[in-house]
Amino acid sequence: MRRLPLRGRLALLTAVAVAIAVAACAVASWFLVRGQLYDQLDKQLVARSGIMPPPPGEDGGGLPQRNMISNQIIVAAGTCTQELQTRPEGWPYGPGDDQFMQVLNEDGGYCTAPGKGKIAVTAEDKAVAEGTSARSIGNSTGTSIDGTSTDLRVLTQRVTLDVIDTEGKHARKTYTVMTGMPLDQVTAPLGNLALTLLAVSALGVLGAAFAGLLIARAALKPVDGLTDAVEDIARTEDLSVKIPEEGTDEIARLGRSFNTMTAALAASQERQRNLIADAGHELRTPLTSMKTNIELLIKSQNTGRDLPPDVKERLLASVKAQMQELTTLIGDLLQLGSPAAKRREVTEVPLHEVARRAVERARLRGPGLTVTARLDPWYVRGDADTLERAVVNLCDNAVKFSPSGGVVEVRLEGGALTVRDQGPGIPEDELPYVFERFWRSPSARSLPGSGLGLSIVAQIAEEAGGKVALEPVPGGGTLARLELPGARTAS
Repeated sequence: MRRLPLRGRLALLTAVAVAIAVAACAVASWFLVRGQLYDQLDKQLVARSGIMPPPPGEDGGGLPQRNMISNQIIVAAGTCTQELQTRPEGWPYGPGDDQFMQVLNEDGGYCTAPGKGKIAVTAEDKAVAEGTSARSIGNSTGTSIDGTSTDLRVLTQRVTLDVIDTEGKHARKTYTVMTGMPLDQVTAPLGNLALTLLAVSALGVLGAAFAGLLIARAALKPVDGLTDAVEDIARTEDLSVKIPEEGTDEIARLGRSFNTMTAALAASQERQRNLIADAGHELRTPLTSMKTNIELLIKSQNTGRDLPPDVKERLLASVKAQMQELTTLIGDLLQLGSPAAKRREVTEVPLHEVARRAVERARLRGPGLTVTARLDPWYVRGDADTLERAVVNLCDNAVKFSPSGGVVEVRLEGGALTVRDQGPGIPEDELPYVFERFWRSPSARSLPGSGLGLSIVAQIAEEAGGKVALEPVPGGGTLARLELPGARTAS
């Protein structure tokens, strides 16, 4: 079924659903009609097999008057043969309304009646003859006078009749009588009904399949349009194309979702282009300087003109510094360009411990500075390594811009980590740009760095559900504030 197109599957499922419903209705109808037919046949059977009371006003001596059926019962019991008996010519009782009748003895034997055929005896019939059951009615088989086997509906009951004994006196005698009627009046209509229901069901299923195909085609027409638009976007790679979003149904929602996705992809693509362009620009300067220094060293080696030791030492130190700058820049690019490349483990992190380690590293990097720390306990949810990277970047910025002998103050109070330096500060017109990638203040371009440190801090803060900001401090310097949601105690 998975190989079928969606239209075919919808049409097939519709046809199957209709087929099940139609089949259930057909089967229920057939059984209802069957029950009604059997009920009607049973009523006819009971009516034709009973002993009729004497007409009103006719003297019957207080006993039921013998009619044609009761006479046939008495004759059958009197002759008592199990052979088929044809109705003798001049038979005074006539054929009667029943085609099958016989008298059943208590020992299970039976006595046929002239012209009434023969009925197969079942266990239920014997129970009536033995007196353990009042009456039974069910299906059986019989043999007609011409020897034809016939399916019957048989009523077996005990009947008390008024008879004349050998002494000529009236007496009451009970007989067990089996009366049968052919099942043709039930099976024939049921057979015709079954054929009719089958034909109607087949037509209904075919019609449902055709209707399902038309409905699926009409319902999936907007999906075809959506598919064409998406395929066109995939082919042309034009993410500016908008998919129609008319209506409020599921197709419109899907169109809006695709537009949202393409907008996000376009923004990501634009950020990727900007990152590549900025990275190329930032890499060009150290690479050019490194290339110049290395070519100068190689040229000195090839010509045999040794450079002065102090010049050579400065060139090698410059190459080393540029290599370190490239290493830092590449690491920062990897941090910003592929944040999902490494799945981070989110745990409960003691931010005060992270800040304490960052302060120790800042003291090593700024031996001529005084780094003070006051860290209150604060626990946050996040990745320990990335959080430490963010705090280290803030501390490194403070160390880098602080004058010799200056003081860097690190505080963690109420979930806010602040790092204050005594550097030249950041002009207010430059504050909106400090967290952009590769942006560097004109006054700081002579200092080492890639311009990505604060961008990384902003990204880490956003991932942890917090925020970061830089504020000028009265009297000079800059205050970096990192706020992260958390709690004073561990959970």
